[in-house]
Amino acid sequence: MLVGLSLKVVDNVEEAEFVLVHGTEALGLPSGNIRPVSLEDLEKILEQCASKRIPMIVANPDFVTVEARALIIMPGTLAAKYEKLGGEVKLMGKPDKIIYKSAMAMVGVDASDSIAMGDSLHHDIQGANEAGIASAFITGGIHATELGISSFGQVADLSSVQALAAKYDAYPTYVLPAFAW
Repeated sequence: MLVGLSLKVVDNVEEAEFVLVHGTEALGLPSGNIRPVSLEDLEKILEQCASKRIPMIVANPDFVTVEARALIIMPGTLAAKYEKLGGEVKLMGKPDKIIYKSAMAMVGVDASDSIAMGDSLHHDIQGANEAGIASAFITGGIHATELGISSFGQVADLSSVQALAAKYDAYPTYVLPAFAW
């Protein structure tokens, strides 16, 4: 992922100029390989970085993702913890409208010809709202439990979806129970 960026990956916190976070399951090594790491060990490293006032750049600010119907911690959650430790964080990704605008520019379409699909009201749908594009909220994803959904493809109660959308101040154009291909 860092190829061509003229960055040097370091092992030692003392040598780091910034921390780049785009996942929560491994550390990048100077060799270019990765080393699996537990979330607890990763948090210990981040505590060291915060104590040294090393800024963090987060390339994927989602808080959680769904794997096998379980919610898995994502970089946005680490960023929130890092800020609580006193660390400086720069987020790069949804819900910032620049991601949507850049994607539309890359393929040469404008907002009227675009739709964002996602299961996160806070990131996917709020970002689409801010970018001025239509959105489809997938209710069977990270908000399934909040919506009382217990099985794949189950349709959420519309009043529950509306209440949750208001809670996150993120309003989808369309609502779908699931997305598969």
